[in-house]
Amino acid sequence: MRIIVVAISVVSVVAAPSWTIQQSGVTARLRGVSAVSDRVVWASGSGNTILRSENGGSTWTKLQSPTTDRLDFRDIDAVSDTTAYLLSIGAGPTSRIYKTTDAGATWALRFANADADAFFDAMAFWDEAHGVAVSDSVNGAFVIIRTDDGGEHWTRIAPDKLPPALAGEGAFAASGTNVAVYGTTHVWFGTGASTKARVLRSTDRGMTWQVTDTPLASGKSAGIYSVAFRDPLHGVIVGGDYAKESDAVDNVAVTSDGGKTWTLIREKALRGFRSVVQFVPGSRSSFVAVGPLGSDLSTDDGRTWTAIDGPGFDTFSFAPGKQIGWGAGARGAVGRIDLSTYR
Repeated sequence: MRIIVVAISVVSVVAAPSWTIQQSGVTARLRGVSAVSDRVVWASGSGNTILRSENGGSTWTKLQSPTTDRLDFRDIDAVSDTTAYLLSIGAGPTSRIYKTTDAGATWALRFANADADAFFDAMAFWDEAHGVAVSDSVNGAFVIIRTDDGGEHWTRIAPDKLPPALAGEGAFAASGTNVAVYGTTHVWFGTGASTKARVLRSTDRGMTWQVTDTPLASGKSAGIYSVAFRDPLHGVIVGGDYAKESDAVDNVAVTSDGGKTWTLIREKALRGFRSVVQFVPGSRSSFVAVGPLGSDLSTDDGRTWTAIDGPGFDTFSFAPGKQIGWGAGARGAVGRIDLSTYR
C-alpha cells in the first residue's frame, strides 16, 4: 500500500496595527499626554483641560484646574500614578509649570515665567527630581531652565553655556516632545521657525550644550516638532510645515551618533507633517510617528516608514516598558494602540 504524505504549511498572519478610539468626554484640543502604565494615563490641552484615566483610557476624569486664568496646557509629564508636571504655554506669565503629588486633586505652582518675551514650549524629566524646560529664543539667546529638586527651584542655563540662537529661532508647542531625555544625563532639543532647523544636545543634564544643523525644512511654521532617542546614539526627528500638513517634504531625519550628524529620509518616508515621534519600548529599532492627519511605523531606526490605518493625533505617549500607547488631539480625540502583537 502506498502512503502519501501531505505537508501542510501554516502561515501565521499578524494583523496590522490599528487604533482603538476612546471617549475623553471633552472637546478641547489635547496636545499633552503621558502614560505611566497600561492603566494610568494623563492628558492635557486647551481651556484649562486636565484629564486622567485609571483604566487604560476606557473612561477619563476631568480634573480641576489649578487656576481660573484661561490657560492652554500643552504638555503634561507624569512620573508616577500620583505625581505629574503640567506646563501651560504663552508669552510672559502665561507660561507656567504646576505639579501634583496627589493624582491631580491639588496642584502647586512650581514655575512662573517672569520674562515678557519668553514663551515656553515643552518640558521633559529624567525622574521626579530632575527636569528641563525650553522656551523660544529671546534677543538671540535660548531660554532653557532646569530643576534638580522636583521643581521647587528652576535655574536658567547661562547664555554663555548655550550656542547663540538664529533670528526668530524657537520651538513648536505642538506635542510637548520637541525636547527629549535619555538615561540620567542626555537631553536633546529640536528647533525651527528660522532659516535652519537645528538640534541642541547636552550630555551633562543640560549644563552645557552643542548644536547641529539638520536637513529638515524650516520656516515660520516649519522645523523640528519632535525628537526621540532609543539609546544615546540612535534617534529620529520629525516635523515639516504645520501650515501644510499633507506635504511630505523633508520632514524626517535620523542619527546614529547621538545627534552630531543627521541624515534626511526621502524614500519610504513619512506621508505628511508629523508632530510627535516615539521609540517603541522593548523593540530593537522601532519608532512611531504621529500627526493630525495620520501615523506611521518604522522598524529600522526611522529609515523606512509604513502607514498605520486610522485617524491622526497631535501627541502620543507609550506606557514605560510596554508597547501600548495613547494618542490625543483635536476635539478631545483619544486613541489607544497596542503594538505588542505586531512584528
